[in-house]
Amino acid sequence: MNTSNNALTEAVYYILLALIEPLHGYGIMQRTATLSNGRLYLSAGTLYGALSTLMEKGWIEQIETPADSRKKQYIITATGRQVVEQELLRLNELVTNGKSILKK
Repeated sequence: MNTSNNALTEAVYYILLALIEPLHGYGIMQRTATLSNGRLYLSAGTLYGALSTLMEKGWIEQIETPADSRKKQYIITATGRQVVEQELLRLNELVTNGKSILKK
């Protein structure tokens, strides 16, 4: 669980969403760009730094790939899914409160 009670960055949020299905690094870059309607383009350095951090937190894991494959694939863990679900609740609360106050 996101025990720090901090909001996820947009990059981390979209990486976690992208990894609902197994993907390799370039696939994650493409999927996050698609999910964000082109607003978020991850550089390789940003992506691989985030993947390392997310693996350390136990939010994603590397999955087995054929021995002859150079591509590492990743997938979200149950804990990572809980984190992204909590973030979605937080974001929904922000939108609800904003609409209420602004009468939208």
